[in-house]
Amino acid sequence: MKKLLLLFVSVLFFNMSAQKRGKDYSNILKSKNIYEINAFLRDAHPDDPRRSVLKPRVMEMMTQYIKEAHPADQKVKDMQEMLALLKRRPSTKISFDEMNAIIKQKQIAKYKAELAAKQSTVVYTPSTSQNTFVVNTTANAAVPNAEAEEFNMLMAENPVEHKNKTVKILNSLFDNDPSSKVSIVLIKNNSDCNIIVRMEGVGTTKYRLAVPAHDDSTIVIDKGQYLFTSLVCGAQYASQKTIEKAIMVTLGSSATP
Repeated sequence: MKKLLLLFVSVLFFNMSAQKRGKDYSNILKSKNIYEINAFLRDAHPDDPRRSVLKPRVMEMMTQYIKEAHPADQKVKDMQEMLALLKRRPSTKISFDEMNAIIKQKQIAKYKAELAAKQSTVVYTPSTSQNTFVVNTTANAAVPNAEAEEFNMLMAENPVEHKNKTVKILNSLFDNDPSSKVSIVLIKNNSDCNIIVRMEGVGTTKYRLAVPAHDDSTIVIDKGQYLFTSLVCGAQYASQKTIEKAIMVTLGSSATP
């Protein structure tokens, strides 16, 4: 009886702690959602008794998802990475420095491959004005893609332009000098639409970056204050950012502000 009481008090304490962080995990033991359970494992106290139940459950769910997934499923790679982290540690929570190092190494590998291939390795569907998207309005109206021509133009780099851009990005990725006047910006597009991200700084300093659906793109920009804007499947995105070091911005599902 004492053990049951202790378990109840422990769960109640951890529920209150989670709610203080703005998340309610009171019904987490009933959850069948991989991402919700994974979020709980990241947030929960190391001694939370629910960990021993939920960690093996979510690992089994991830294994099953990978087994049944379509070969082109974009989520498989993420599931594999999360599963690998869970096998090595209590949760998939990693520090900012660890995350930054992982992203950096992936980008270096990507742009080294492009430099060797002498062309972009990105596979995407070109935009057309008929690539319509549905706006969440009462009319549920379909809106044509007004940026289609501009997106295709930005993606159509000639070999010389692409090589120069790739070398510039690689140099910046390898540069650890904090006094550098430029920085890397990685835009990850989780949406179903091709997008253009516009970065407007002081005076005439402006950049624009085309990012295919479910892909990412990188750009080297001058450090400073910027207004980031984009149309993501018809939804307006706008955020002010201070660029002092390499950052990643995710748009679409699970977007960062």
